[in-house]
Order: sequence, then structure tokens, then C-alpha cells
Amino acid sequence: MSVVPDQTAAWLTAFLDFPAPEFDAGVRFWRGATGYQLSAVRGEHGEFATLVPPDGHDYLRVQRLGEGFTRLHLDVCVPDPEEFRAQAVALGAAHAGATPGNLPVLRTPSGLMLCVQGPVDGVVPAGTTWPDGHTSRVVQVCLDVPRRSFDAEIEFWHRILGGRWVELEDAEIVIRQAGESALSLRLKPAEITPEVAAHLHLVTDQRATEVERLVGLGAVVRAVRPAKSILEAPGGLALCVVDEAGEGGTCRL
Repeated sequence: MSVVPDQTAAWLTAFLDFPAPEFDAGVRFWRGATGYQLSAVRGEHGEFATLVPPDGHDYLRVQRLGEGFTRLHLDVCVPDPEEFRAQAVALGAAHAGATPGNLPVLRTPSGLMLCVQGPVDGVVPAGTTWPDGHTSRVVQVCLDVPRRSFDAEIEFWHRILGGRWVELEDAEIVIRQAGESALSLRLKPAEITPEVAAHLHLVTDQRATEVERLVGLGAVVRAVRPAKSILEAPGGLALCVVDEAGEGGTCRL
């Protein structure tokens, strides 16, 4: 896929959304998985909090839902949220309301929830070094997109974010490289699910050790591949643990 100029200086933040009964266990797992501290809660009902890395800017947050299932949505932090909203709608996004601070909430062409926030001048956090010396960090959001909307979803993100994109030769996968953001964005066609879903990729220099650590925190191994292990985190979200040197291949079970 071609390189296009950045249209927006965007910082991506992944929001882990948990129904109330799963919130405490979900937050406990992701604190342990990342090694990050939890901020004070905020929001009208104390429903929001941030996973705060020891260095750099945050890029992972949590939300307690009033209803619904565990899921992941994205916040895009940009210099002009209203301009971004207008561009996104012109590219096929749909209005889905507003945040408590009256910032836009959208649905992408495939239906992923997308919140638009003000700008972030962020520094990417370093990986966490664990007591045995191995390192890991969440580095990527992967969107599993129904085939019926896959091409439209790629076109939407490619045009709204710009940046440098790559296409894996051996799979129907496209990746927007992180650049100066903490998260890259990966899109692949969903094999089973009829609705769009998102999950995180965590990169490590010692995959077997990292998987063992995450299982100790409550994750379950669902599949092992040459370049990655596919886990299920508490609450049901997939989590791919990826070798440091690779692109991770597919996420198929």
C-alpha cells in the first residue's frame, strides 16, 4: 500500500470497556499485564480511569459500562476534533452521539466505536522490564473486520489518518505503522464474527516467559502460532502475544 502524507497528527488511545461485574477483574489483569498504575477514577459515575506508564504518555484506558459486553474502542486525539469529525463523516463514519465533554462519538464504516479527543503531544513509553529481565509492551490495536465492510474500513482509516501503511504479502492484513504514536493499527478480515471487534497485540522478547506470566494473571491460552500466542484475557477479550522481531502473522484460532 502506498505512503500518503499524514492528514492528522493523531495519537491513538485504546479504551478497554468492561461491564460492571467484570470491571475489577479486567482492570486488575491489565494493570498486571502492563505494569502500569491506575489513575484516580473520573467521570460522573467514576466510570473512567487511565493505565499510567512510568514514563511517556498514557495510551490505555478503562471504562466501566452501564450495560453491554466487554469490548475495546478507540479514541483518536487530534488538533481539531470538529474538523476530524467532519472528515470522518465524509469518509463514511456515522454519528453516534457525544462524550460528556461534548466531543464527537462516531461509528466507522464497519461499526467500530470511535471517540474524538483533543490533541496529545505524547512520548511513547518504553517497554516494561520484568524482574527476570524480559520486556513487553502493548504496541498494536487489531481490528477484526467483517468481509462485507473490509475494503470500506481500510479506505476510511487510510484516508483519515494517512501515515505509512504496509500490507503483509502472505495474508489479507494491512498495518498503519505507529510513527510517533504508541499504537500501530492493524486491520484484518474477520473469519467468524459478523460484527467488528478489536483486540490488542503485546510484543515481547521472550514469548514463552511472557505467556506464562500472563496466564498467572488469569489469561487462558487459546492457540500457539510460529510468531505469536493467542490468549483470552479476563472478560473475554483476545490478546495476541507477539515475538519482538515479527509482524505476528494472522490472529486465526
